[in-house]
Amino acid sequence: MDKINDRQKLIRSILYWGLPVLAVLLIAFGWVMFSGQHPELMPTPAEVWERLIKTFTKPIAKTSLVGHAWASLRRVLLALFVAWAFGISFGILIGWNKKARAFFGSIFEVIRPIPPIAWIPIIIMWFGIGEFPKILLVFIGTFVPLVINTSTGIEMVDKINIDVGKIFGGNNRQILKDIVIPTALPSIFAGIRTSVSSGWTTVLAAEMLGAKEGLGSLVTKGWQGSDLALVLVSVITIAIIGAILSVILQKLEKVVCPWND
Repeated sequence: MDKINDRQKLIRSILYWGLPVLAVLLIAFGWVMFSGQHPELMPTPAEVWERLIKTFTKPIAKTSLVGHAWASLRRVLLALFVAWAFGISFGILIGWNKKARAFFGSIFEVIRPIPPIAWIPIIIMWFGIGEFPKILLVFIGTFVPLVINTSTGIEMVDKINIDVGKIFGGNNRQILKDIVIPTALPSIFAGIRTSVSSGWTTVLAAEMLGAKEGLGSLVTKGWQGSDLALVLVSVITIAIIGAILSVILQKLEKVVCPWND
């Protein structure tokens, strides 16, 4: 019996590590085949690699690819830290307090369907095209998924758990801190992961409108100069950074709430 279980674990481990590698190889194979048949539509991997090297030897706007990536990452992280603080707190408030949900929840439901990009004209007219408007736009794009996931996680806590806390003499603050929030942590982390992807999407849109540094500005320069290889270099860099952030958050979630593994 133990040998069968060990064999099943080995097979699952192989699939767990092998399937992602297979998916990447299939994408690479499709890229090579498509770029070979349609070079006018898609540069080859070799051309993209050459363009990547060129971003270091001939920096764009006097900034290397690393500098552009850091400019975007800095904006996203700054907006995320603020959004995590306010979004999670607001989500807990409207998820736990019925009066707050009745008052603020209706306002949030009106704002929630508005895509972050729709705020661009208003933000530009109010604040111009400097650094603060870009961070503000990312904050708006990351705030909504945090509130939704946090409030949903709070509301879905089993009432039995809350009743048990009351039976043992816990007040509302103790029940919220010791029972409700720990139970809702997986949902909160789901909102955090969603906010990271939303942040990248929003910052790229913001940087494509007048930014001198950032991966979004590289995409714009590549598009305007018909330099598709530069566009792909920027997109691949975005994907790699996003994947790294996702892995970091997954590891952090296992540490903070190991019971959800």
